[in-house]
Amino acid sequence: QVQLVESGGGLVQAGGSLRLSCAASGRTFSSYATAWFRQAPGKEREFVAGIRWSGSDLTYYANSVKGRFTISRDNAKNTVYLQMNSLKPEDTAVYYCAARRPPVVVTALQYEYWGQGTQVTVSS
Repeated sequence: QVQLVESGGGLVQAGGSLRLSCAASGRTFSSYATAWFRQAPGKEREFVAGIRWSGSDLTYYANSVKGRFTISRDNAKNTVYLQMNSLKPEDTAVYYCAARRPPVVVTALQYEYWGQGTQVTVSS
C-alpha cells in the first residue's frame, strides 16, 4: 500500500517557478514508477512527467513541458519532486502525483495510487 501527499502548489506569475513535492509512505516506494499528471477545468487528466529506477533514474516528459519541467526523486526522503520553470498560463491545473509498478505509462487509468492533488495557478 502506498499513500501519496502532494504539496507546493500556489499562485505564480507567468515566467515564474514552483516546485511540487510528492511525499510517499511505504518502504518499497523507490521501486515504483511515479508520475505527475495535471487536470485543468473541463479537460482530461494528462501526463506531465514520470520517473523510475533502472540502474539510474529514467525520466519521461510530455512535449508541452519538456525543457521547462524537471522530475526528480529523493529515495531517502521517499519524495518525488517536480520543478516547474518558465511557467505559462496554460500550465494552470490541479497537479496529481501517481504511482504504479514499472514501467512509466502515460495513461492515468493504469496508475494504482494517487494523491489528493495540489492547485497550480499561473497568472498572465
